[in-house]
Amino acid sequence: MFNLNRRKFLQSTVVGATSLSGLGLSESGFSQTQKTTTFPEPAQNLPIKGEVDVLVCGGGPAGIAAAITAARAGARTQLLEIHGCLGGVWTAGLLTYIFDFNKPGLTKEIIKKLDERDARRNKVPDQFVYAPDEMKVLLEEMCTDAGVKFLLHTRVAAAYKDKNQVTTVITESKSGRQAWKAKVFIDATGDGDLGAQAGNSWEIGRGGDTCPCQPLTLNTLAVVKEAAALKPYISFYQDDNGKANMDWHVKATKAFMSEINRAGITPSYGMPTLFLIRDNLVMVMVNHEYNIKAFDADEITEATVRARAEVYNIVRGLNKLGGPWEGIQIVATPEQIGIRDGRRIHGRYTVTKDDLAMGARHEDAVVRPTFGVDIHASDRKTNETETISRGGIKMKPYDIPLRALIAKDVDGLMMAGRCISGDFTAHASYRVTGNAVAMGEAAGVVAALAAKSKRLPHEVEWSEAVAVLTKLGMRG
Repeated sequence: MFNLNRRKFLQSTVVGATSLSGLGLSESGFSQTQKTTTFPEPAQNLPIKGEVDVLVCGGGPAGIAAAITAARAGARTQLLEIHGCLGGVWTAGLLTYIFDFNKPGLTKEIIKKLDERDARRNKVPDQFVYAPDEMKVLLEEMCTDAGVKFLLHTRVAAAYKDKNQVTTVITESKSGRQAWKAKVFIDATGDGDLGAQAGNSWEIGRGGDTCPCQPLTLNTLAVVKEAAALKPYISFYQDDNGKANMDWHVKATKAFMSEINRAGITPSYGMPTLFLIRDNLVMVMVNHEYNIKAFDADEITEATVRARAEVYNIVRGLNKLGGPWEGIQIVATPEQIGIRDGRRIHGRYTVTKDDLAMGARHEDAVVRPTFGVDIHASDRKTNETETISRGGIKMKPYDIPLRALIAKDVDGLMMAGRCISGDFTAHASYRVTGNAVAMGEAAGVVAALAAKSKRLPHEVEWSEAVAVLTKLGMRG
């Protein structure tokens, strides 16, 4: 039911494209006789929308942290975000569950402010459930208070360099194409869009420029008649010691799978999970979309449509079971399907599997991840026998050095979040959002120091950055 035929799926798009000939576009460069066509886009002088010290591309967990920290450090800071809200996977992606969040700095501020809004559940120190729309408003307020200028509904479309230093990005939005200049740029797009556009080398999956890679997931919000009646199926209740009850989680996912199976459905994700957000609002995580390149619009579109259809089928199937499932209904699917595995931009250091195995230490360590290796199956057959693997190692807490956040091939460019420089196995640990926030803080303060002193990021010592973070009350 959910295996869409790609040819049929794209047929309407092809028909729409071929109908352009009726508009006379063939006279402007299209050839109706050629199998492949190109359009010679005319050159134009673009308006310079802004000139700042630090420009952050991507307003997810890493991006908001980078922008807030850079602004607090005294840099004129601009944040660009493709969606209609800040927060990325937290908000547009409806993640609702945070891992590896027991860090200094902004993580503690976010926790405190969420608690003031009664917007957090399962208050384990390093992981918890939160209300996505409360997070949207909170992040807007935090960016505004820090003096960050941010623009929503804006996509970074190109990057240009002077010699080897990136100096300008081009955006596309309802306002058209616009140019932005900055002294330092931070790629917090998640998928490494800016780094790739600037010409820095990168990789995806297990290396190279194609999959196999980790699957996508479409998290979904639903309401239920009575959440208490579904307690046996809801994951991550905490025990009296304030720790996530992993035994309960395993039992809950197995029980939830049995109920989906009882509805006559086999989900594409082998560990379907329910999270309680508050009252009778839950998050449903039940699907995988395998081997989708995060930067391929055709593949992402097809994956999103398949995933939404599967989630609706499962929820409707549960509803038909009656009992505690009676009345369950979807209230929101995300603006952006959840992506685990996009481009990793090559930096001046690459975090590797060996770093995790030996618990590497670095003098320029910006964060110490504690979240284990979390490799989701790369195909449905593997998912049936090993939904999640640990990469064949026993991970020890390890350091991510500042050098992994500084682009290798392009000057004036930093990365923060899951697009930093690392290999496939390391990425499967550090990609969670608590680490993304810490990386964003590091990139933000270093970018501010570099911009204000007319240096490049690789010329800034981490000790300088720590001193500034301490002065701002974000360390120590």
